[in-house]
Amino acid sequence: MATAVRTALGMGAAALATLMLTPPAARAASAGDPVRRPSASPAPSPTTSASPSPSPSPSASSSSRATPPATPTASPSGPRVRTYAYGSHARQIMDVWWHTAGPRRPIVFVIHGGWWSGGDKKYMTSITRSYSDLGYTVVNLDYRLSGDAAWPAQRTDVMSAVNAVRRHAAMFNADPSRYVLLGFSAGGHLATAVGAYGDGRPGLRGVVGISPPVSPLSAFADGSAFGSKEQQKLRKAAIKLAGGCLPAKCPRVWSSMEVPFHASAGDPPMLTIHSSEEFVPPYQSEMLKESLQTVGVPMVVKTMAGTQHSAPLYREPGVAETVQAWIVARLGRVAPPAASPAASPAVSPPQR
Repeated sequence: MATAVRTALGMGAAALATLMLTPPAARAASAGDPVRRPSASPAPSPTTSASPSPSPSPSASSSSRATPPATPTASPSGPRVRTYAYGSHARQIMDVWWHTAGPRRPIVFVIHGGWWSGGDKKYMTSITRSYSDLGYTVVNLDYRLSGDAAWPAQRTDVMSAVNAVRRHAAMFNADPSRYVLLGFSAGGHLATAVGAYGDGRPGLRGVVGISPPVSPLSAFADGSAFGSKEQQKLRKAAIKLAGGCLPAKCPRVWSSMEVPFHASAGDPPMLTIHSSEEFVPPYQSEMLKESLQTVGVPMVVKTMAGTQHSAPLYREPGVAETVQAWIVARLGRVAPPAASPAASPAVSPPQR
C-alpha cells in the first residue's frame, strides 16, 4: 500500500510541474503571472468582482496582468481586494485581501467546503475578512469541483493557488515563507491533503481543518445502508471525487485521497475541530493524529459537544477564537491594519 501511495504522489508532482498560472491567451505575454478577473465596478466585497470568463477583458493591458490596478476596492484605511485567476478554468480563481502598509504579512488561505461537488468562496467572505482584520494577507479560493474533474485536481488547484501567491508575494505585501491553510469540511480535507503532500510544503507553518473528512475510506464505510443520510451522502460524494470508481476497483486513487496514509516528518503541525455527534466523526482526525505523531509531527484534535458541522461549528462560542489563537501562534502577531507604518511593531516570532 505504501508503495502505491508514493507512486501516486510522484505522478501528482509530475502533473503539478506542468501547470501554468495564467489563461492560455495571457501565457505568451506574461507567463507565471496571476490574471485579474474583470469587474464592472470596484466594490469592497470580492464576490462581486469575479467573472465566469477565464480570460481578461479585451480592454485589459498586458501591464495590468502583472500588477493590480491603482484604484483599491476598499477605503484607503481598509484592505485592497482583487479577484485573480490562477488557471484557465472558470473556478480557478481566488480573492486576495492585502494591506499595502506596514511589514510583509503572513498569509492565510481559506478553502470552502461543499461535499467536493459544490460550495463557493463567497460563503467564506466574513471569515476571510476576520483574518484580514487581524492584519494578515488572506486568500479566499475556489477550485475545480468533482463534477469538473476527479481527484487529485482539487489538491492540485490548492497548491497552484498557493504557488501563485507565493511567487507574487511582493505584489500582495505578503511573506511567502509564512502561511497557513484553513479549510472547512471538504476544504478541510484539501487543506490537510496539501499539508501531507510529499514531505512538507515550503513556507507552510500549519493546517487547520473544521470538520474535515480526512479519511474518505472511512466515510465510504460509514455511509453504508446503516449510516445516517448525511453519511450516505458523503459516501456518494467521495465516490464522485474518485471519478465514480469504488475503492476495490481504484485503490490507488482512494489511497491518494486518504490523508493519514501520507504523514511524513516534514509535514506542518495541524489542528482539527469536530462536533462529537456530527456525520464526519472525530475518529477520522484521530487517525491522522496517530499517523503524524508516529513521524514526530504535532496535531491537536478538539471535539465540541453537539452536531454542528463546518462553518456552523466554527461559529460556536470559542471555536473561532481557538483557531485564531492557534494560527497566530504559528504565523506571529502582526501590526493592526489601522496602525501607521511608523508605529508598526516587528512581527512577533511564530511557534512551530
